Amino acid sequence: MNPRYLLICILFLLPGTQIGYSQTSIDRNISVPLPENVQAIAARCSQSVFGKNAFVFDPSMEMAEIQRLIDAIHAGLVFPANEFSKKRYALLFKPGTYRLDIRVGYYTHVMGLGNSPEDVVIVGAVRSNSTQGGHVLCNFWRSAENLTIVPAADSTNTWAVSQAAPLRRVYVKGNLKLYDGASSGGFMANCKIEGTVFSGSQQQWLTRNSVFEKWDGGVWNMMYVGVSNAPDENWPEKPVTTVNETPEIREKPYWTYSEGKFILIIPAVKKNSAGVDWDRPVSGERELPIDKFYVARQDIDNAESINKALKKGKHILFAPGIYHLEESLKIIRPGTVMMGIGMATLVPVKGNAAIEISDVDAITVAGLMIDASLIPSTALMQVGKPGSKKSHEENPIFIYDMFFRVGGPHEGSASSCLVVNSNNVIIDHVWLWRADHGNGVGWDKNRCSNGLTVNGNSVTVYGLFNEHFQEYQTIWNGEDGRVYFYQSEMPYDPPSAEGWRHGESNGYASYKVAGHVKKHQAWGIGIYNVFYDAPVIVDQAMETPPEVEGSLYHKVIVWLNGNRESIVKSIINGKGGGVSSTNRKATMK
Repeated sequence: MNPRYLLICILFLLPGTQIGYSQTSIDRNISVPLPENVQAIAARCSQSVFGKNAFVFDPSMEMAEIQRLIDAIHAGLVFPANEFSKKRYALLFKPGTYRLDIRVGYYTHVMGLGNSPEDVVIVGAVRSNSTQGGHVLCNFWRSAENLTIVPAADSTNTWAVSQAAPLRRVYVKGNLKLYDGASSGGFMANCKIEGTVFSGSQQQWLTRNSVFEKWDGGVWNMMYVGVSNAPDENWPEKPVTTVNETPEIREKPYWTYSEGKFILIIPAVKKNSAGVDWDRPVSGERELPIDKFYVARQDIDNAESINKALKKGKHILFAPGIYHLEESLKIIRPGTVMMGIGMATLVPVKGNAAIEISDVDAITVAGLMIDASLIPSTALMQVGKPGSKKSHEENPIFIYDMFFRVGGPHEGSASSCLVVNSNNVIIDHVWLWRADHGNGVGWDKNRCSNGLTVNGNSVTVYGLFNEHFQEYQTIWNGEDGRVYFYQSEMPYDPPSAEGWRHGESNGYASYKVAGHVKKHQAWGIGIYNVFYDAPVIVDQAMETPPEVEGSLYHKVIVWLNGNRESIVKSIINGKGGGVSSTNRKATMK
């Protein structure tokens, strides 16, 4: 048994113990073919423009057949055996009512195809649960969006997840439960919950532009931006941060189906907004029919064919699959959309980036995973060239649900995951992860210095999850940056305290704002540490210039576990309490 998994099991049995996620997995890569009894329904449902692993359902189909297919997919994508599976699936539902129990496992993307979430109704469940181990600390890489759920089990739908598992544009006609054993973080946007949201063991969570009757629970860092009925803020007595309005956002584009056509709807930018936007008339939406897209498929496409399509003016839709890229995908035309369904995954294999975006207006990149490979990349994704100066204030660049991995499915390295050089970029949910378990994991194997580097000005992030990198997790060099919710774990595996020093400093802060920056804001900042081997010393969890120190609000650091001599001395710039094995939590306003 993996020793980290054993440690989690022991800790989970101790009353009152809080632990970090992602310390467990069996290092196997298993792809289970669909059984013969569902191959017929799979063949009928996959005859679509979205590729063979995208199944499009119609309410006239036999519910029992659909259920068998969904169950077969889920059975091959459960924890722990399939955490790093090569399978990718999208389940798409045309408008109508379905009576189904949709269990959502790894690399599964559930999508309604209506103009409103109320156009696709699932009577039963769209759920993510614990499968083995009694926790959901590794329930990653799955999503559900644009549908209504009428829960059949005690009027409660369970979406028990940790990172990289967003709920978007979902209407739950009942309660929503976010845990099933120990759980660690998640994201929900543009959702309406008629009843209560039970967060239970969720250590941290970001809810944006949503509505619920009541929120019950909260451990360390619960943040609400533009949310109706958010809990009262009383930090640090309550782990709650509330921002009444979302300053600027455009909701993630979504697919619809009508009169035999698939159309992508791109919502308009909205400012100072609160609540959902689909329960009222809207204007300013942009429509892109499927024939404006080049649909990439893993069995026939590569970087050359995709770049040719981009040069011809096509938008790009990645069907479910894994794409090995021998050169960067270059987005050069203003207004281009590049998105994936079914957790489509890009792997740059020759030291290139997976995606390079020119410094142009109104780019949208959404719903993709990017994995580092054996030949190190300088950056896995680059937005704008170094030194980009253009303002995109009138037509921002938007990035949604992007998930980066260095190690885990296989050995890989990079210098940074995401580098943002352009101005006026808005990121809505990102998880940057240097793997702490899986394949190719070790201080000298999955090498990566930083998760996010921001050089552009006026960059905003809603939901920044950034973990285990070998130097600063986040480096912010641009002016006027804003972060709404930060969740970070320092690396588990520095070889020694001396080996993780730089200059006169012990360790690296998780969150670094460059010394020249004059204006920077952040809300709801949670930083956690587990140093398994060495007794590591870190001077501060956050490092900023003195003039921006007071504009980072609601900070918490936690000593999770590991070597009992390890310490983090302060929250920010030598100020605020430290954490150790005897003082495990410190907070600061």
